[in-house]
Amino acid sequence: MFATALLLLQAIFQSPRLIESSGVAVSRAYPDVLWTHNDSGDRPYLYATDLGGTDRGALLVPGADAIDWEDISLGPCPVAFSLPASACVYLADTGDNLEFRPFVTIYAVPESPPPERASDTSGTTRAPAVLRLRYPDGPHDVEAVYVSPRDTAVYLVSKGATRGSAIRVYRVGRRAWRTPDTTSDIVVATLVQTLDIRPSSEAGRVVTAGAIRPDGRVVAIRTYTEIYLFYPGVGGRLLAARERPCNIAGLEIGGEAIDFLDDSTFVLTSEAGSHRPGTIDTVKCALSREHGNQ
Repeated sequence: MFATALLLLQAIFQSPRLIESSGVAVSRAYPDVLWTHNDSGDRPYLYATDLGGTDRGALLVPGADAIDWEDISLGPCPVAFSLPASACVYLADTGDNLEFRPFVTIYAVPESPPPERASDTSGTTRAPAVLRLRYPDGPHDVEAVYVSPRDTAVYLVSKGATRGSAIRVYRVGRRAWRTPDTTSDIVVATLVQTLDIRPSSEAGRVVTAGAIRPDGRVVAIRTYTEIYLFYPGVGGRLLAARERPCNIAGLEIGGEAIDFLDDSTFVLTSEAGSHRPGTIDTVKCALSREHGNQ
C-alpha cells in the first residue's frame, strides 16, 4: 500500500525557455525564489522562478558546459572558494542515458541574487568550482544529487533505469573540489550503499531527483511515481524514514525534480511536453516519525 501525497498547489512555468526542468532548489537567502535549469539542449543557464511559475530571469554560469544537467542542490560552498559565501548552488552534469561517459561534472557557484526583470538573461554567476568524477564500478546514469549541510559531501544516486541494475548511493568528500582557475583531476566516488528500492521502468520506479533537508536530517529521493524519505546515518548511509513511499503517480508527466519547502512539504517540477508547459507542484508527504540526532 502507498500513502498518496497531498497536492497543495499546482502552477506552470511562464518562461518559454524552461522546457525541461530537470532539477529544483528552494532558495533560503531570497524569499520565494526557486532555482531550476533545463536538462540538455540549452546553454548553461540557471533560471529563477517561484511557486507560481513566474519568469524571474536567468543567470549564465560562465565556463560551464551543459551536456546533460540533471539536478541542482543548495549547500555550503566547497573549500575551493576562498571567499565566504552563505550558500553555493551545485549543478550536476551527471546524466548518462547510454552509460558511456568516462567522467561526469558537478559545478558549484555562490548563490547570486536573481535578475531584477523577467526574461533577463544578461547576468552571470561567478566562475564555478569544478568537480569531475567517475564511479568505482563503471559509468551510471545519475539524476539525483544532494549536498550534505553537515560536511559538504556530495551524494549521487543512480537512476536504476538499465535492466538488471540497482539503485546505488555514491559519495564525494568536500576536499575533492578544485578552484575555478585550476584544472580538476578526475576523482573516484565512494560507493555508500545499494538502496532497498526495486527499480522498474514500467512502473516509473527510477530515480529522477534527490534533496536533503536544510538541517541535514532527512533525505528525499523521488521517482516518477513515488517519494522515498530517509534519515542519513554514519557515512551518509540512508535509513528508511517511512514504512512506505508517498504516491505521486499521475501528478506529473515527466516529473524530474524535488526539494524541501519545509519539513514535510515538497516542491516538484516536471518537463514540458507537446502542447503543455512544465509544471510546479507543491505536495505534502510527512515522516512516519522524527528521528533523533545521528
